[in-house]
Amino acid sequence: MRLADHVQFSFSNLWKSKLRTFLTTFGVTIGIGALVSMISFGSGMQKNVTERFKALELFNSITVLPSGFLRERGTHDPDERRPESPPGGRAQSILDDQAAEKIAGLKGVEIVFPEVRIPALVKLNEKEEFRLIQAIPATVAASRLVTYRAGKSYGSDDENSVVISTSLLRQFNIGDAQSVVGKALVISSIAFDFSVLNPGDLTAVLRGEKLPFSREDYKLTIAGVAENLGFGGPIPIQSDVYVPPGTARKMKRLPFSNIWDVFRAQEGRLGYSALNVRLSSPKFVGAVKKEIQEMGFETFALADQFQDIQRGFLVLDMILLAVGMIAIVVASLGIINNMVMSILERYNEIGIMKAVGASDGDIKKIFFFESSAIGLLGGLFGLALGWVTSGLINRVVNYFLAKQGVPFINYFSFPLWICLGAVAFSVAVSLVSGIYPAWRAARVDPVRALRHD
Repeated sequence: MRLADHVQFSFSNLWKSKLRTFLTTFGVTIGIGALVSMISFGSGMQKNVTERFKALELFNSITVLPSGFLRERGTHDPDERRPESPPGGRAQSILDDQAAEKIAGLKGVEIVFPEVRIPALVKLNEKEEFRLIQAIPATVAASRLVTYRAGKSYGSDDENSVVISTSLLRQFNIGDAQSVVGKALVISSIAFDFSVLNPGDLTAVLRGEKLPFSREDYKLTIAGVAENLGFGGPIPIQSDVYVPPGTARKMKRLPFSNIWDVFRAQEGRLGYSALNVRLSSPKFVGAVKKEIQEMGFETFALADQFQDIQRGFLVLDMILLAVGMIAIVVASLGIINNMVMSILERYNEIGIMKAVGASDGDIKKIFFFESSAIGLLGGLFGLALGWVTSGLINRVVNYFLAKQGVPFINYFSFPLWICLGAVAFSVAVSLVSGIYPAWRAARVDPVRALRHD
């Protein structure tokens, strides 16, 4: 028989038992649809993370930390992931402006700025909220790393302006971002008040009746309102209030933000808690890290952790695949049942074909073509079902997340390999399921078959 004859004969036989063929094909459709949805979800999440890494330039960024940063925090677990320490036990160095200038001179480095966060109260429309004020250079605030809903970035590092986030506006019950652009925002920081340290006030200070702190107010103009970031970028822009570095230096504040800063200050190496380094290309990451470590600092680069993230996605894909395979196994049992029932119904027909010269191979091909036809139809409809279901779920999830200010995200991805692989896998499973029925049909004795009622 020719290939066209096998195809025509297979579909003709399937059409004779329409209901059973429909139910069997529908089982394959459900299984492939579930499998496609799960794999496309894993693929979509991996695609979102990878594209986010590239868009935020996470692959060409380095965080520089003071030497002994983790030891001060009691990190002793050898299996815990940590920033790379300076080799050879070099002497501890201070992470100050001089170190920042030295790092900025390295080949491939575009910008270096310190991690500066100031605990403060922000006041807008007579309402106050506690926030950490972050100093961000104008070049970074104006880059594609920050998306603005209204207004724009401040123009220079010394401008008396501020950028706030949409989440802060929600705390102030303000829905129109454009309405706050140009308004004044009052930032209140805490600084030491040395005037209370005179002998006459020491007793009150020791009793806790009077603290050696003063509140300093600064009025800044809101230049823009930034969208919230899904997660930190190459520089951890995660605060709700950004100010230029020059403006931040003018703000009076405490010289420490945690107890570890106090210990470092006693050892004469306070400096900055971290430096954010942005490179012109990911190819410079290795060389710049090595040179920074030779200066006596610790480094952390998210590019080094991306392989671990990819392994995590591989585990997720395997779990989703295992769950989806349950439906495929059930569908394959349905194919086997359908083919075995077909043998019993066509016992005489098989006997006649063998009596007129059909070989065992011809009989096997007939049943293989029938099972693969079920797999092909089930794969195509299953792919369509998975695509429709995933699209519906994606719209529902984004509908509820949009109410919380989260931008639209496509959680499912359907690359060509998933589409072709789903149909090919469905046909392959159907062929495997048809092995036993085809073998059983080929073993039919034509004499007994012709006597069969």
